[in-house]
Amino acid sequence: MRNKIVMVTGATNGIGYVTARELARMGAEVVLVSRSAERCQVAVDKIRAETGNQKVSYQAADLSSQAQIRSLAQAFLERHDRLDVLVNNAGAFIVQRQESVDGIELTFALNHLNYFLLTHLLLDALRASPAGRIVNVSSDAHHGAKINFQDLQFKRGYNGWQAYAQSKLANVLFTYELARCLEGSPVTTNALHPGFVATGFARNNGALFDLGMRLVSLFALTPDQGAQTSIYLASSPEVEGVSGQYFRNKRAVRSSPASYDRAAARRLWQASVEMVRLNGKSSHE
Repeated sequence: MRNKIVMVTGATNGIGYVTARELARMGAEVVLVSRSAERCQVAVDKIRAETGNQKVSYQAADLSSQAQIRSLAQAFLERHDRLDVLVNNAGAFIVQRQESVDGIELTFALNHLNYFLLTHLLLDALRASPAGRIVNVSSDAHHGAKINFQDLQFKRGYNGWQAYAQSKLANVLFTYELARCLEGSPVTTNALHPGFVATGFARNNGALFDLGMRLVSLFALTPDQGAQTSIYLASSPEVEGVSGQYFRNKRAVRSSPASYDRAAARRLWQASVEMVRLNGKSSHE
């Protein structure tokens, strides 16, 4: 990964941190993205110390905010002429319905629209790489989910698990549609299931839920184990040129039947374009 430029979102803890650390260990220049500048600096210092790689930096941004995503992308592009790997990893599970600063249901805003908008804003930089890679962290939680086009934002009858599962299905649909858009270009995109990992994930939902997550986490993978597929897709020569696939345990596997619905993928894409105000771009522009 020497001379490669990598961005990892949600990189201050859990699998995002491990992914950033291990790519830095391989020699990549790594940009960490997370909401807290303080936590970003702590993570940067730890990674530099652990790997000896000083080319580790951060950009702080709340990725549920479209304005902050745009500022993040602009600041990155002012400093770099290309991006070799984008790891879209930031996400959350939210028990009670909340809205982002843009007035969008928070799970959908952070888990899907964040990936969608940030990827689009950095696409030219990825195209400037000899072989750009987009790695979208999804989840097997997408199995059994469907996109509720009548109520994408769960304004009626919010259910935290259903909202999360829908957002993870959206990650896979987006990955597949993006891969179709990028056919013939050197840029690849793949989605993955990291496994159930013991991290700070979903711990922001109150004391009782936090206790439940801590108990369940006793049976979970470690962050080091959970990050392996992300690291593999970001760095391995084995997947060079591979695109539009869903990976588990570093192997391409079938995702849910709903994830192969091309009409739903195009409809979701168009809805996403409108929600992030991407000037009416169609799915294949």
